[in-house]
Amino acid sequence: MGRDLNDKFPVARSVFEEADEALGFSLSHLIFEGPEDQLKLTEHTQPAILTVSVAAARVLAERGIQASVAAGHSLGEYSAHVAAGTLTFADAVRTVRSRGCYMQQAVPAGEGAMAAILGLSADLIQTICSQVSDQLTPLPMTPETKNFSPSSAVVSPANLNSPDQTVISGAAVAVERTADLCKQAGAKRTVMLPVSAPFHCALMQPAQDALAHDLAKLGFDDPRFPVAANVDARLLTKGSEVPDCLVRQVTGPVRWVECIQLLIAQGATHFIEVGPGRVLSGLMRQIDRNQKTLNVEDSSSLEKTLAALAGS
Repeated sequence: MGRDLNDKFPVARSVFEEADEALGFSLSHLIFEGPEDQLKLTEHTQPAILTVSVAAARVLAERGIQASVAAGHSLGEYSAHVAAGTLTFADAVRTVRSRGCYMQQAVPAGEGAMAAILGLSADLIQTICSQVSDQLTPLPMTPETKNFSPSSAVVSPANLNSPDQTVISGAAVAVERTADLCKQAGAKRTVMLPVSAPFHCALMQPAQDALAHDLAKLGFDDPRFPVAANVDARLLTKGSEVPDCLVRQVTGPVRWVECIQLLIAQGATHFIEVGPGRVLSGLMRQIDRNQKTLNVEDSSSLEKTLAALAGS
């Protein structure tokens, strides 16, 4: 990912070079060459996706395409703020690498899990998560209580991606039980996700605390255009509001459906997904099929997007 942008656009190449300099190692080599097992480590994945997304956004900006409002999904919220000028790219790429490390370290490997629930309402999924947490928490004064760890009962909605798709996160046993009950309750499908940690749930509290210290040291400017906050589904226009939202995002759910609805309510008519893949474009079709969605991840998709915008 990103190699085509790097090879064909000097403004993109400068982003990859800036990432390498900020991190003190060649992230660009890891992105372009691998090895894949290293790139899949969240401490590398997060700065890699941020870098490619910012490179694509800057290529667009160089072509005169500027956002009037923006949202980013989880890690993507950092890309949105870099594009809006809220924080520098160097600060962002260092921060998200640390964010990835903190998330990886927060829960021992194998103890956490995430699952996608398809075709069931978010409210019903929330109810089932609460029921499972209650079932897995022993009553006081029982033999199980002495060895009980509250973390083993954690499960909650993590990504409210579309009316048809909610991702849950938490302790592995709680996530598996919730997924089974969701299937029994009428979910079309449940899919255990191949993730390295249970993101956006209470188990990420150690990562949230560590990230808060890092963000407190950074400077945040007022964004040039409003950016939707994942955790509150509200538009941020002041730099002073941003750190708290990015901190609480670590344990809070990504309220993506509400964020997109917020942008539509602001009058957005064209949505451009920047960065690798078209996951968000797919979610948009589930949220509101009437919206025009484009993407930029390489020179080919850039030309298609520019042509579509010119003709609209």
